[in-house]
Amino acid sequence: MTLEEVAKRARVSTATASRVLNNIDVVSEATRKRVLQAASELRYHPNVYARTLAGGKNRTLGMIVSNIGNPFFLDIFRSLEDLAAQNGYEVVVENTDYDPERLVAAVRSMIGRRLAGLAVVVSEMEPYLIEELAAQALPIVFYDVGRPAHNITNIRVRYEKGVQRGVEYLYSLGHRRMAFVGHHAALGPLREREATFLRTIGDFAGVEATTVTSSDSPSGGRQAAHELLESNFAPTAILCVNDFMAIGVIRELRDQGLRVPEDVSVTGYDNIDLAEFVVPSLTTANIPRRRIGQIVFEAFTGKEPRGSAEQEILIVPELVVRESTGPANHGGHAKGVA
Repeated sequence: MTLEEVAKRARVSTATASRVLNNIDVVSEATRKRVLQAASELRYHPNVYARTLAGGKNRTLGMIVSNIGNPFFLDIFRSLEDLAAQNGYEVVVENTDYDPERLVAAVRSMIGRRLAGLAVVVSEMEPYLIEELAAQALPIVFYDVGRPAHNITNIRVRYEKGVQRGVEYLYSLGHRRMAFVGHHAALGPLREREATFLRTIGDFAGVEATTVTSSDSPSGGRQAAHELLESNFAPTAILCVNDFMAIGVIRELRDQGLRVPEDVSVTGYDNIDLAEFVVPSLTTANIPRRRIGQIVFEAFTGKEPRGSAEQEILIVPELVVRESTGPANHGGHAKGVA
């Protein structure tokens, strides 16, 4: 089916049919409905790629994430996708699993799509990739791994503030043996959180600390908690690099007969929706994922696109206190009914 056939059935000009199908300009509601019905009846699907090659405006946005299975990344994607759908855009996403080689392939693939903008929401990054993307005409938004440039908006989260506030809060509750559960500790943003934990612990006298690394998943959190419980270090509090792993930590503690927070307090990071609904509900640091998705969309599509001018946007996490943290139990782990 062709656009001309859709226009003929809808009794409009080809230009009007094109405007409706591309969500461009204003047409009457009756006309819009006729065009959409005709397109549906004729099973017409516009060739977006061909239209772009012909000089039309591309209405596709790209997003690269480290772990689409982690609700943190999924929430940002959903926020961007919702705004895109409301404004006649689509979003394509690629997942790297924290693999730098997959990131390189994803970046090259996205550049080849002639996108209207690309969001790179990852923890792994190579300096030469930043330079390569800065050289493109394509508007770019980096999340925590880039730097502002003429075509780059950088969203930077003060992760160290969230970690510092978590440690200070647990210290105020009497915790003197704390563990940090992380993943991919060699990657910059993740390494920063672990380093901040150890540095903050060092500011307090008489506090013991250890760190454990596993995979970015609830099962990774379970494995990390299991390693801690098998070691000679018995923490009264466990700080997790994110909520995704914290959920697994809580499950393992409960399976081992430990109560949260009576025996061990647990904190997460990100404030994903599940954090409020796990039992006990999770103390965490809030990262506004919906706002991040909005910043990304506006950087590409706003009246004054931020992706076309150098800018850095700073986000400072706030601690959200819930049920998973409480006063330290200095009598040792009392295994029993969770």
